[in-house]
Amino acid sequence: MSDKKRIVVVCPGRGSYTKDNLGSLANRPSIASDLRDIDSWREELGEIKISELDSMEKFKTSIHTKGEHASPLIYTCSKADFLEINRDEFEVVAVTGNSMGWYLALAFAGALSPKDSFELIQTMGSMMKTGMIGGQIIYPIVDENWIVDEEVQQKINDLLKEINKKEGHEAYISIELGGYYVLAGNKLGLAELTKSLPKKENYPFQLVNHGAFHTPLFDAISVRAFRDLDHLNFQRPQVPMIDGRGVIWQPYSTNIKELAQYTLGHQVTETYDFTKAITVALKEFSPDHIVLLGPGNSLGGAIGQIMIMNQWKDITNKAEFSELQKKQAYLISMGMAQQKEKLAAPPSQRP
Repeated sequence: MSDKKRIVVVCPGRGSYTKDNLGSLANRPSIASDLRDIDSWREELGEIKISELDSMEKFKTSIHTKGEHASPLIYTCSKADFLEINRDEFEVVAVTGNSMGWYLALAFAGALSPKDSFELIQTMGSMMKTGMIGGQIIYPIVDENWIVDEEVQQKINDLLKEINKKEGHEAYISIELGGYYVLAGNKLGLAELTKSLPKKENYPFQLVNHGAFHTPLFDAISVRAFRDLDHLNFQRPQVPMIDGRGVIWQPYSTNIKELAQYTLGHQVTETYDFTKAITVALKEFSPDHIVLLGPGNSLGGAIGQIMIMNQWKDITNKAEFSELQKKQAYLISMGMAQQKEKLAAPPSQRP
């Protein structure tokens, strides 16, 4: 029996690369070869090299948060972290992610080659290069102790029904993100959400350069994805993957056509349930640790909230989660230097 610790790897989504992450790819031998390839592919497309984006003196919202740049930038940073996990001490038993993180999960689980992974991520990230389709708003559904407020949940669901009854208005739950709903809609739907949701600190908060992902507003994007990416060579994953419905794709039983259909269809136009994905990861794989890849740590709170929802490790509120993290860091975030040290392989052992 292996003495390795079993980990589920979680891949971040859009918005995880911020000004604090500039320089993340500097002096990272693990990603050097991949970075040269990615820069070359980007040059062929007439895009700024990822190495140049990462080494800019200042973070520019008008550049770094655009889908065609943010998506491959996040992918490259996450891959560097993934390659630096010490495989002598840790066994990856499953991979999952949030939203765009599903594309990263496909890449790291071996369901797509490096070139196909880049194509998927670059193409999907560039779909709104000529114009944004709708937008996203984030709003909390938990109280200060990170306990779900069912009344707030119900009010949001009722509000969405009312908005969608109005002519020309569209609004949906885009992502179930632990203690938050990411809501998406068209211009009229977003305006109604912003006006109607009770103000709570900085919420409702509209995400910069984010379209109405995971909603019917992206039906046309899905059609384009099937057309532009029909050549991708999907393969059975080398490790289990958990998608945005909580469905597990196993190495020996994955139907490749269904995997492509989900990735370019349902995943694009229907709600992405990150809460369900992490719940399945906990209950079906019972890992020794959840490992969140960088850049950043934007999903750390959401994962903690999902653990509380499931009373995992007997934690029932925010304070207990914080205490657990201080004692043993069940959730290891590679975007935090001190936690990353717990599972990073010595440089001599890295690819």
